[in-house]
Amino acid sequence: MKYLFAFLIPLAAFTGLQLQSWYAPGSFYLAFVLIPILELIFPIDTGNDSVDTGEMKRKNIFFDVILFMNLPVLYLLIYYFLIILQSQNLQISTLLMLVLNLGICTGVMGINIAHELGHRSGFINKLCAQVLLIPACYMHFTAEHNHWHHKYVATPNDPSSARLNESLFHFWFRSIFGVFKNAINIEIKRLKLKQHGFIHWSNRILWQLMIQIIYLGLCFQIAGYIGLVSAIGIALISILLLESINYIEHYGLQRLKPESRDFESVNEMHSWNSDHVLGRIFLYELTRHPHHHKRASVKYQNLESHSKSPTLPYGYPACILLALIPPIWFKQMNPKIKALNPPYFKNN
Repeated sequence: MKYLFAFLIPLAAFTGLQLQSWYAPGSFYLAFVLIPILELIFPIDTGNDSVDTGEMKRKNIFFDVILFMNLPVLYLLIYYFLIILQSQNLQISTLLMLVLNLGICTGVMGINIAHELGHRSGFINKLCAQVLLIPACYMHFTAEHNHWHHKYVATPNDPSSARLNESLFHFWFRSIFGVFKNAINIEIKRLKLKQHGFIHWSNRILWQLMIQIIYLGLCFQIAGYIGLVSAIGIALISILLLESINYIEHYGLQRLKPESRDFESVNEMHSWNSDHVLGRIFLYELTRHPHHHKRASVKYQNLESHSKSPTLPYGYPACILLALIPPIWFKQMNPKIKALNPPYFKNN
C-alpha cells in the first residue's frame, strides 16, 4: 500500500492548480523541498524481500493497477490546467509556476511510469507507455531506451550516460539530441530489414511526431496560444527532469573495455543506487537502478538493493538539486568514483 503515497504528487499538483498564488508549484514543493528534507531524517532501507514474498508481490495485480491509475490522473490534471487557461487571466508568475507544477507531474507520472511499462511485454503495456509519453512529446524514448541505452549504458556510445566532469547542463543537450538521433537510426534499421524506406506508413517515428502534433493542436484548440506554449513548457520540464535523473543514475561510471575486446557485460557497478525510502516510493523503485540494468524485465516491486553497487550520497531529488551546481556535485561525486573504480576514473 505504500506506493499509494506516490499519488501525493498529483494531489499536490491539483492543490496548486486550485489555490494558485504561492501554492501554484505544488508538486515542486513536495518533490524538491519536502522530500529531500525528509530523506535526511528517515532511515535508509536496504532490505530485500524473501523469495516467497517477492514471488507473491510479482503476481499481485495491485502493483500493476497502481501504475495504470497514473494515466487518467495525469490527463485529467493537464485538461484541468487547460480549462483554467481558457477561463482565467493568469499572472505570468502564476502561469510559469503552474507549468513547472505540471511538468514535474508529467515527468514523474508520465515518463517514469512509461519507462516501467515500456520494458514489459504485451500490447496494453506498450500502448499505455506510449500514451503516457505524449504529454512529454517524448514518444521515441521507449525504443531508444530499451534497444540502445540498456545495450550501451556506461560506455561512450550512450548519450544518456553522463561522463566524468560533465555538467548537467551540457549533458541535457547531448542526451536529448543523442537520444532522438539514436531513435531515428533504430527506426531506419527496422524499416530497412523490412525493405522499406524512411518515408513509409509504418514508420513509428513519423506516427509519433504526428500524434504529438495532434496533442499540441488540441491544447491550442482548448486554450489558444497560451495553451500551446504551456504544453510545450510542460513537455520541456518533464524531459529535463528525466535527463536529470539519467545524469545522476550513471554519472562518471564506465564499463571496462580490454584491448581488442567488447565492453564488459553490464553489472551492478554501472549504475548509482539509492535506497532512500521516499524516493523509492515516489519513483516506483527506479532508484534501485543497478538491479534494473542487470535485469530490465524485473517489475518495480521486485527490484533489489545490491550491496556492491555504488551508492548516491543523498536521495534522487537532493542529488538533482546538487547537480544543478556543478562544482558542488563534482566535489561530492568525483572522490566516490576515484575510490570506487580507479580504472574507470583513469579512462575518463
